[in-house]
Amino acid sequence: MPKWLNDAVFYEIYPQSFYDSNGDGIGDINGIIEKLDYVKGLGCNAIWLNPIYDSPFMDAGYDVRDYKKVAPRYGTNDDLVNLFNKAHEMGIKILLDLVPGHTSDTHPWFLEAKKAKESEFSNRYVFTKSVWDAPPQYRMMCGICERDGNYLVNYFSSQPALNYGFNEITHPEWQLPPEHPDCVATVEAIKDVMRFWLDKGADGFRVDMADSLVKNDDEKVATAKIWRGVREMLDKEYPEAAMVSEWCNPERAINNAGFHMDFYLDHYGNGYSRLFRYGDPRSSEAVFNPNGKGDVKAFADEYLPNYESTKNNGYISFMTNNHDMPRVTAGLDKNAIKLINAFIFTMPGVPFLYYGDEIGMKYQANLVSKEGGFSRTGSRTPMQWNSQKNLGFSTGDEPYLPVDKSDDAPTVENQKDDADSIYKVVTDVIALRHKYDDLKGNGELEFVYEEGKIPFYYKRGNLVMFFNPLGKDAEISTKYNGKVVYQIGGAEFADGKVEMKPKSFVMIEL
Repeated sequence: MPKWLNDAVFYEIYPQSFYDSNGDGIGDINGIIEKLDYVKGLGCNAIWLNPIYDSPFMDAGYDVRDYKKVAPRYGTNDDLVNLFNKAHEMGIKILLDLVPGHTSDTHPWFLEAKKAKESEFSNRYVFTKSVWDAPPQYRMMCGICERDGNYLVNYFSSQPALNYGFNEITHPEWQLPPEHPDCVATVEAIKDVMRFWLDKGADGFRVDMADSLVKNDDEKVATAKIWRGVREMLDKEYPEAAMVSEWCNPERAINNAGFHMDFYLDHYGNGYSRLFRYGDPRSSEAVFNPNGKGDVKAFADEYLPNYESTKNNGYISFMTNNHDMPRVTAGLDKNAIKLINAFIFTMPGVPFLYYGDEIGMKYQANLVSKEGGFSRTGSRTPMQWNSQKNLGFSTGDEPYLPVDKSDDAPTVENQKDDADSIYKVVTDVIALRHKYDDLKGNGELEFVYEEGKIPFYYKRGNLVMFFNPLGKDAEISTKYNGKVVYQIGGAEFADGKVEMKPKSFVMIEL
């Protein structure tokens, strides 16, 4: 286990939207380098960089054309190495985004695989034997290849699925087992990509759709076996390299597959979803919605067993948001978001801060889809730095996505020195996380709530965090009392109870 993860706080950077250094309207690697001081000033000591590989950008770079080449829009391989070096000088680690489940349909492997002539790449992807054979349980595309057959896609039509085999063989005429040499070759090709960037200075990978490798693998047994092999490689060759999965199943990802971290996302209506995003309209039944319709028990019932079963093997990673979800500003107000940040950065695990969430950037609804974003496009708009042209993102005339045109658009400039800002809470709480060992990733957790009530608290070592997300005063019974370390809103301790103001948070030290 890489030791540095225990005190890591990640900042997720969507590269095309962070900072444009050359005025072409698209963010780039040199722009990230220019803003490393800003990242460090937030208290973040690690970066997750969304895909920077060469791509036709049918899915924002998650359709890779060349795993070993930086997309020219972002710069060069040398620029990325320079970013690694500059970041390391400042004590900042960098994870690249690994996309192992599929490539672009313009990747050289696929261009060879779709030819009629057999080659070492013919089984790098999954093809049926006949173009007339398209089993309905699979997502198949046809009609663009020389060879006969349909090809399996992992998501968009332009993302042919790499072939890791089928755990259950239902069509032996075209399905291979995971141990087939051609499927093993796919695994080795991805390992080769990882070694390439680790040797150049990357500190690990966030793995996209990590559970999507082996098909007909409902329990993910065969997929987990592949990742355990990757973990063995890392432990032997790159012991300080970290691997975080987009899996949303900590038990499988951490305990079975060997990932160091698993994102606790809201794809499946899980406990995380119920904290910030549950209900319709957006977040109407979330725990942190002040209307009081949320259910802390629903979160605790799912999260706590996952935490207990994985805490000795890896980290559950909470995030403020990411590039695939509407920003929390779509459903919750500033005060609720302050409490959300207090929660995320004081819980166990490794937290992730999505660019712009530290200033409360808005979700830009109803934007025309760009680069396969669709509804996600509104969470990928340019970073808002100051009051200058394009809110400081670019000197160009037309950024690749529009900036927030509203009069009250938050910026780093207008948030940084505002004592009542989201930025202030984010930086304050991250600083506390670094200061207190009890708030590190592997610290203990005692989670306390009353069924049917919203206010709750949790104890981590000698620190206790109390939350009242409600829009009214609330009371919490507790046996704990101590020195107030940090608070939002306000609270009073007396006679085994805490009287909390609306939308309040208080951290005490015993």
